[in-house]
Amino acid sequence: MTSKFDASFDSSKRSPLSAKDSRWIQGKTRSGKSARLVETLSEWHQTIAQSVPMPTARRVPTQGDRGFLVFAANGENRIELVDRIEAQTQGRSLFDSTTPLGFFQSELLLFWPLVAEQLQLNVQFPLRLRPETEQMLATRLWQPRLDRGELAIDGVRDYYVVRRILDLLQIAASTNVPVNEIALVLTEGYGDQRLELWNHMGDALQEWQRWCLQQGLLTYGLISDLYGRVLLRHEQYRYQLRRRYQAVLADDVDDYPAIAHDLFDVLLNLGLAGCFTYNSRGALRQGLGADPEELAQLAHRCQVELRTSAPEDSLGATWGSSLWQRVSVPLSNAELPDAIQSIQTVSRAALLRQTAEVIQTAVQQGQVEPKDIAILGPGLDAIARYTLREILSRRGIAVTVLNDQQPLSSSPTIRALMTLMALVYPGLGRLIDRDAISEMLVVLSQRPGLELSQSVQFAIDPVRAGLLTDYCFRPDPTQPMLLPVTVYDRWDRLGYQATESYKSLSEWVQEQQQQQQQRLISNPVVLLDRAIQQFLFGGSHLPYDQLAALRELMETAQHFWDVDARLRQTQRTDTPVSDTVEAFIHLLQGGTITADPYPVRRNRANTQAVTLATLYQYRANRSSHRWQFWLDAGSTLWLSGGTPLFGAPLFWRHRPNQLWSATEEFQINGDRLQRNLLDLMGRTTERIFLCHSDLATTGQEQNGPLMGLVNTVSSLDPKLDPSLHADDESPAEALGKAT
Repeated sequence: MTSKFDASFDSSKRSPLSAKDSRWIQGKTRSGKSARLVETLSEWHQTIAQSVPMPTARRVPTQGDRGFLVFAANGENRIELVDRIEAQTQGRSLFDSTTPLGFFQSELLLFWPLVAEQLQLNVQFPLRLRPETEQMLATRLWQPRLDRGELAIDGVRDYYVVRRILDLLQIAASTNVPVNEIALVLTEGYGDQRLELWNHMGDALQEWQRWCLQQGLLTYGLISDLYGRVLLRHEQYRYQLRRRYQAVLADDVDDYPAIAHDLFDVLLNLGLAGCFTYNSRGALRQGLGADPEELAQLAHRCQVELRTSAPEDSLGATWGSSLWQRVSVPLSNAELPDAIQSIQTVSRAALLRQTAEVIQTAVQQGQVEPKDIAILGPGLDAIARYTLREILSRRGIAVTVLNDQQPLSSSPTIRALMTLMALVYPGLGRLIDRDAISEMLVVLSQRPGLELSQSVQFAIDPVRAGLLTDYCFRPDPTQPMLLPVTVYDRWDRLGYQATESYKSLSEWVQEQQQQQQQRLISNPVVLLDRAIQQFLFGGSHLPYDQLAALRELMETAQHFWDVDARLRQTQRTDTPVSDTVEAFIHLLQGGTITADPYPVRRNRANTQAVTLATLYQYRANRSSHRWQFWLDAGSTLWLSGGTPLFGAPLFWRHRPNQLWSATEEFQINGDRLQRNLLDLMGRTTERIFLCHSDLATTGQEQNGPLMGLVNTVSSLDPKLDPSLHADDESPAEALGKAT
């Protein structure tokens, strides 16, 4: 049956491609799936160019042009995929690149009038909430329920209870389960012994959904829910999809949510051609919102291409099955190559030191370059990151940490700016202490170094900062003050630079206080920007990690006050600005915000640095190295780490509605371990070092799933030079600096 929208479709814009041209490209790690997808796009581009004029570098694309819709699993993969497409097509192909969740968000905002009309919403243009703001507002909304104990879970803090419930909304939305059915799914999966708790969770989520829609606020869960249940089913929206695109290409669909399958199914039904890549050993995000079993159903609608040839130099291609047999059957006699060795020590501190020494020796002897080395682990604590980075850096070997998402509050620069805000706005004196003032005086007295070897210098050192704090800082709950330097009777001993820097800072604070009282500062974001320009010179001289922290601070602050302005408008409240600033500072101090600004893109092609990453980060990055060091090989986290979010397996479409069992959980953990090991082996070409210490950081003996493998392979016994680590810090010193 032809709809009224199909009848108005311009036949001159029809594509020579159709759904029958769709391809399903399946293969193992590094088997060339992404390269084949790029080749497919280039072939289709040439086919279309021969039949229908396409935009080129000489013609500006018009509204009537139909391009390609290209998906990647995450933002970093999207950037790399775009670069490959641009190089393959020489920039002549018209396409939109996105991630599944990014596409749902942009489409929902673009077609919001359709959604508002369908749901009969009388709200203005929506504003998306970031996860940390979502957590704060949901906690505030559910506080009465938390106080009554309706949402209590034994042994779980309220913070994580709220996070679990919000995650349930995201997981349910990703598979198109309505929010009013979440309690039923939990009851079927976990039993009715806690029926009251499941019902309270369902009621809380429905309350949260109604509240957000009334305020015009969208979370990631609501975005997925509204897109899958409302927008994607709208006839006019489907017509617009058909008018805009003529083919869809998606890389690594094993990491996509179930509603992505619904979208691709709709696009194929509309006549668009599709090209999808799939790795049965991938499924990195299974249990975190992805449903690879559901996406695999697309293969029945495509021409299947199996990429059976893995890279010949990959250890996974030749020894992957043998290694997994050794792990899964400890008494197996499967042969393993000499390329897999172990580094074993008693303590973890010695293990970190010896691992660094093995890397240093190999680099100095020219066996491998730093950029060809990766140190991986199921979890990287602050001690491991700090120790490995410090030891290798002292020996001239750079270290880069993939997605090093440290809390913003761990940055001295961010803490100094937070202290500055508490000084300017009244009523925030209890948020700062003398140590915070001393740190602020040092950090905000920095100046770009005069020499290239000196990136930054400080006019106020910690000793002078302590003296200034003791004599010139007046604590007060309402309005703490920086007093004139002359109140210290021996101020002449501070030195000219320290005195002038302190005067400049105290006068600037007084000026901002006056402007704040006169309402000349529109919002705290303006204050932060002024402080960065005044004391940090716009961040122009800062290293990348500190600059990234500043960027994330500004993005977070801008978002926070956008949400605050929306709530003041919809709820017609007149909360003092100081209360909002206090809430913002508490949010930063909570450690939920990390230095991950958008967009983050660093050129790693020419970086001569050792890669340090968790298993999840490394697999998501989809890179490969000649040498891999598997840190904490004896840890139980290799099996238990990366477990699914609370309730996630209950929402998988391929799973029957039945009680969740310990057998299923054991099977899921085993499957995830197998995928992790085989994928890691597929991403290394020469050597794997199993780094194991008898004792973990906690002092307990380790007995993880890889212990049989560790005890089987030959142990590396390098000739260590005591002088190599004579200047290294003790574990206690490392712990102090890392924390």
